Amino acid sequence: MADYSLRSDFVKQLDRDILEFVHRGIENRDGKRFNQLALREFELQYHTIEPYRRYCKKKGISPKLVSRWEEIPAVSSFAFKKILLSSSPAKKAEDTYLMSGVVDVKNRRRGPIYPDKKALELMNTANGLLAKAFLFPDVEKMKMLLMVPSPKMAPGMVMASGSKHIKLRFGTPDSLFLISFRGLNLKTLLSALRQAEENQQSLTLIGATSGFDYFFNACEKDGIRFNLPKGSRICDSGGYMGRYTRCSKEEYLRKCREILDVEGDFCINALWICESSTVYFDNVLKNSFSGVKKGRCKEVPPWCKIIVVDPRDFKRLPKGKIGLLRHYDLTNRAMAFAVQTDKVGFETEDGFEVMGKWDKNIGKANIDYSAPHPGGRMVTQAMDYFMRRKLSNIRKIYSCLK
Repeated sequence: MADYSLRSDFVKQLDRDILEFVHRGIENRDGKRFNQLALREFELQYHTIEPYRRYCKKKGISPKLVSRWEEIPAVSSFAFKKILLSSSPAKKAEDTYLMSGVVDVKNRRRGPIYPDKKALELMNTANGLLAKAFLFPDVEKMKMLLMVPSPKMAPGMVMASGSKHIKLRFGTPDSLFLISFRGLNLKTLLSALRQAEENQQSLTLIGATSGFDYFFNACEKDGIRFNLPKGSRICDSGGYMGRYTRCSKEEYLRKCREILDVEGDFCINALWICESSTVYFDNVLKNSFSGVKKGRCKEVPPWCKIIVVDPRDFKRLPKGKIGLLRHYDLTNRAMAFAVQTDKVGFETEDGFEVMGKWDKNIGKANIDYSAPHPGGRMVTQAMDYFMRRKLSNIRKIYSCLK
């Protein structure tokens, strides 16, 4: 029996090869090498994730019978949410994330994913390259205001941990998280925005779509506006793929422009889901600095593939047709290479776009209002509470800054 433990030569060499592939950069188009690595990763996960192996056997599929990455069975993010999937034992974990909606059947609790040190290196290296290309193509460092809980507050929230790594890699020393156990630090947020206006220091704001919209609505209500310096940017996540539908994407971009004076090319939406290691960013800022004239979409990096399948037979659909997004991700070594999501979207010529979430209760594409913030249902409730509580005082706090 081959050795597939984390200490084995098989896993060590696989990790080195995937990391080398990632380091080739986002312009790499070596499809043959991607396929080779995908087959090796499938072999690893087939032999180390027992529920996945049982599932593959039921489908009559094994590593010996697969020759293309498209043939690798996808783990369903909604049908498999009662199964803990991880190829790494807990004692080897470098960090712990909570997969969105994963439930331990016996204990009825959210299930953790245990990425080991090398798996985290793959994840952080890949997402660092993507953040540079899509969020910071023009700068090395920038002050960041992170309207999400810190990892200390939400240790199981993948967006919190990911934001921490982006802050460490691209943030100036005065960057900070704005949500703590005491709620949103609204005074610090407003002061930082005012200071940026005065000293012309560009800012990056990162947070949930819903959090930004709560803030924008409060500003609109009390006539508060800011003129952030040129180069400031906003990265939002969580909206337009599930829970948050209180304003359209066009309306959201209008508010970014009117409240903060940040134009559309500097507003980047990110698809940040717990079942996949890679963060997918809108291409607008990257294209703007590259002089590329293309429509807004989320580009797919070389270590990933995204296809859209028909929810009835799960066969791939042509570009432009709406269906369910399926992710193939080499950096998802600690979980599953192939993940069938319940996110509704479509492929474009240059990537893909997200439209909503499959509503399993009615069996069709719809917005499921029970779907949570990327940090989970508890974080959703906490975020809503913090925003409502603090933003009710925005006029009073803003007036004290003058």
